[in-house]
Amino acid sequence: MTTLHTRVLIIGAGATGAGLLRDLALRGVPALLIEQRDVNSGASGGNHGLLHSGARYVASDREAAEECREEGDILRRLAPQCIEDTGGLFVAVRGDDERYVADFPGLCAASSVPCRGLDLGTARVMEPALSPDLVAAFAVQDGAVDPFMLSLDNIAQALSLGNSMRRNLAARSMEVENGRIVRVLCRDITTGEDVRIEADLVLNAAGAWAARVASLAGARIGMLFSMGSLLITQDRIATRVINRLRRPSDADILVPGGTVSILGTTSIRVASPDGCRPSVTEADRIIDDARAMLPILDRTRYIRAYAGVRPLVSLGPAGDDRAVSRGFALVDHAADGLENFITITGGKLTTYRLMAEKAADLACAKLGVAAPCLTRTEPLPASTLGQWTEPGKGPRAWVDSRTEDDLVLCECEMVSRGVIDSIIDEAGAMRGRSMLKAIGMRSRVGKGPCQGGFCGQRVTGHLYDRGMVAGMQGLAELKTFTERRWRGFSPILWGVPLMQADLQEALYCGSMDLEFGPPPSTRDDDGACAPVAKEPA
Repeated sequence: MTTLHTRVLIIGAGATGAGLLRDLALRGVPALLIEQRDVNSGASGGNHGLLHSGARYVASDREAAEECREEGDILRRLAPQCIEDTGGLFVAVRGDDERYVADFPGLCAASSVPCRGLDLGTARVMEPALSPDLVAAFAVQDGAVDPFMLSLDNIAQALSLGNSMRRNLAARSMEVENGRIVRVLCRDITTGEDVRIEADLVLNAAGAWAARVASLAGARIGMLFSMGSLLITQDRIATRVINRLRRPSDADILVPGGTVSILGTTSIRVASPDGCRPSVTEADRIIDDARAMLPILDRTRYIRAYAGVRPLVSLGPAGDDRAVSRGFALVDHAADGLENFITITGGKLTTYRLMAEKAADLACAKLGVAAPCLTRTEPLPASTLGQWTEPGKGPRAWVDSRTEDDLVLCECEMVSRGVIDSIIDEAGAMRGRSMLKAIGMRSRVGKGPCQGGFCGQRVTGHLYDRGMVAGMQGLAELKTFTERRWRGFSPILWGVPLMQADLQEALYCGSMDLEFGPPPSTRDDDGACAPVAKEPA
């Protein structure tokens, strides 16, 4: 069994875990980040990509509103490559709560969230797709953030400063002696190798899986899980973030994401964070609700649906929903008799840096490290790890610097063979069970209108040509990739998407017999969430 030694072990490579690895690296604290699947496999990869101005929370959670405003400003200043500073609108339509509309400017002022009233004609010029039933509009400082580039850039800088990361390494048990975790026993899910990790301190940043990780050391965290589903449009509907001006509810946010828009979300209490996926009922409800704000959504083509699970931490008695926090929770497990164990969970993508700062402050206090946090002032460098998630970069690179034999493998997003090769080279030994899935996470492959129907086969062929897969392995990875894209197709099968699904079935089943081929290369996210109850608005 391999034994690894580190000062700090971080479990979970979402945005917060990635931010922690960077924060500690900038303070000179050696740390190892492990993740049982891949970067942003949980809620950090299953959200709107919304950079909150804070206006969403001015009525319900003033502290969260102020945190979002401050952290949004920091990210715009220090990580501009990850941000599209679109601005945003809050709009009300006929029938919405007039008292809430009237109170909104004052609530924003109380939280120091910038907000400017617009006349309706100006709002419609700014966003022509808005409803003719508009009755109020306010401009705010929302934006869009690329969560994959954000996490990958954090990890890249941490690695450049000497910290390290292992993907596909799952924590399976912890050994506790005299009130301290002395070893974390892990397994590499790709090779089956057992790995023992000895650290001075363990930081649990596993998001919705934080309670499960804490239980490995005998600690308990009261958590609830709220699944939210979202839809991706084929085209970009608006230049700005559009919010429904009402108390937070389903289907009230449309966020631009490069060449598309992302519409959502819902909130359904589920029993487990594993294997959550959107349903036809949710897709129908999202569109039915949102078309009052943007009627064009009723006739828009949708190319995919997906879901994420929000971790909600209850610090009160079990079952008391009023004690459930929508903010983040920093838990010092010294209260559970574990002196070197900390959990950070909950929160929002916009506040990931602050969450990492607070957790690193506590970790450094326990380790006797006096170095201050630098992520509040130091720019986040753009990296080669995260560069290919940017919409439009692939086509520009191909036009500007392509070689004669650099073929385009993904025509929807113009991702070339050269880009695929650079991602393969960056992955190194951490390819996981599916190189094709890792490529999809780090690029635009499979994210265009064909949803992998054509590019999935081409990239798989290239992996065979490069010797990255052999025998039936490539087909197994293609089957995993196709099943994941199908999961996003299935809730929106009407009109053109239905015809597209028929074509994809003919390609994969008619010509390749993929349904009779090898089993998928990984089933790490199989299973279905069992709805528990409707989350209160």
